[in-house]
Amino acid sequence: MRIMSKCLPQLKIANRLHVLRAEHRITQEQLAKEVGVTRATIVAIEGGGYNPSLELAFRLARYFKTDINTIFSVEEGNK
Repeated sequence: MRIMSKCLPQLKIANRLHVLRAEHRITQEQLAKEVGVTRATIVAIEGGGYNPSLELAFRLARYFKTDINTIFSVEEGNK
């Protein structure tokens, strides 16, 4: 089955990355090093300008010892 992306609205993905970083008292730079990306990538994810790959989402979840749904969610009203 093939889904045509031009027919579907883009999903708005929200994240709690900033909150989790604050709870764990780590900087963007520290988190970036732990999961193997640049600080700019963490900034872009936190700001909502970039949705991470599935692999990176799993790395972030593993780092925070949680599941992906705790970090990322689809904002309501965007079906």
